[in-house]
Amino acid sequence: MNLKKLSLRTRIFLAMILLVLLASVLISAVAIIQYKEQSSDYHKGRLERKESSIQKNLKTFLNGRHHSWEIKTENIPLIFKEEIYSIANIHGLQINIYDLEGNLLLSSKRGIQNNIAAQCLDSEILNAIFNTAEHRYLDIHKENGETFQSSYTFITNKSSKPIAILNLPYLENNDFLSKELQEFLRRIGFAFMLVLLTAIGIAFLLSKFITKSLKTISDKINSTRLEKRNKKIEVDDTSEEISILVNSYNSMIDELEESAVQLARSEREQAWREMAKQVAHEIKNPLTPMRLTVQNFQRKFDPEDESIHSKLDEYTKTIIQQIDTMSSIASAFSNFANMPAQQNETLNVVKIVKLALDIFNEDYIEFTSGSDEIIAKFDRTQLIRVVTNLVKNSIQAIPEGRTPNIVIDVSVVDKNIVLTVADNGSGVAEENKDKVFEPKFTTKSSGMGLGLAMVKNIVETYKGSISFESEKDKGTTFKVTFPRE
Repeated sequence: MNLKKLSLRTRIFLAMILLVLLASVLISAVAIIQYKEQSSDYHKGRLERKESSIQKNLKTFLNGRHHSWEIKTENIPLIFKEEIYSIANIHGLQINIYDLEGNLLLSSKRGIQNNIAAQCLDSEILNAIFNTAEHRYLDIHKENGETFQSSYTFITNKSSKPIAILNLPYLENNDFLSKELQEFLRRIGFAFMLVLLTAIGIAFLLSKFITKSLKTISDKINSTRLEKRNKKIEVDDTSEEISILVNSYNSMIDELEESAVQLARSEREQAWREMAKQVAHEIKNPLTPMRLTVQNFQRKFDPEDESIHSKLDEYTKTIIQQIDTMSSIASAFSNFANMPAQQNETLNVVKIVKLALDIFNEDYIEFTSGSDEIIAKFDRTQLIRVVTNLVKNSIQAIPEGRTPNIVIDVSVVDKNIVLTVADNGSGVAEENKDKVFEPKFTTKSSGMGLGLAMVKNIVETYKGSISFESEKDKGTTFKVTFPRE
């Protein structure tokens, strides 16, 4: 679960529940640790009390008149022969007595003499008893999941001289304390369940209260739009931090409203500027071939030429065609609509492409087609604009000092008309390939960079596509594809 994706309300709710659960776990852990320490201290203290009482009973019997034996190590088994059982029964503990060399002399547990391990004490125990100030050793070990304590101390005579070693094995019985711990944990569990339910309710209400104002602010921000008038936030009884946020939002709304007015004015001005640039560019396109046509006519005019009338008709048609294009652009601009409006008609694409190429006098421009007639529905003016823009772009792409070659081809592929314009120009740099069809992008020193963007727009209007392949310093091929119908 990604906490960063959770809402603030959910995180506040989960945090409070987690705190309660963590507190319950910590308190339970402390209780268990306290129980273990208390249990250990209890058993150590109980063993010490038992040991002190047994020592007093043994000394009382040893130094009393209950026997006639001389008080020395060898007589210990005879002195306590019967009394050891009575003392062990009174205190509920097993009693083992060893001589000062660690050999078993007497035990209240019958059959221990058959246990070879219990008949002799380890040297570690003997060293601890003899070499410590307390002359006492406590051994604690676990066996089969139960804890055993075993104490070793001296039995002394009247002059406090050690004559034997007293061993008291002790089994820690925690049944009573375990029951108390289980009862405590059960009660604290009920208490924590109550606290948890209360915490859930408080967390729910608190998180709802905290996030209510934030939800209001969030809804307002989500509904904020630049193009419409936005309402300010009005929130009562909220925290200082939320109030600061609300005031900041309301100030932003005032600034946004002022910015929207300025932006709208700027967008209108920018739209007119862009429209003016595009109109100027589109008008400039037909002016160039018109100028070339007039110059060509002026240069080649010969009144004695027998075909002067047909040439005059040809030049006139070309100029009229370009004038019609300019007229349609002007009409479209006046109506603030697409430039120019589409006028679909059934035409011979091959013938129109040839007509568009007639305005170019460059002898290196070649035209090929798989057929003399390819019929399609298209706007005559816009098809001419596509061809002239692509050819003009190819002419400008050929660097000085290179023999130019431009090939235009029209063919039919899978019910689509494919127009290609290939040149051997400079090509398109790799970093510019994604920008070729962007408006106002150009690598030339002159021009607005609207030609290819306009071509793309015309082709896509007819549900077609335009693409290109280019190799640096070898040339570029533009490919236009559009359906015949």
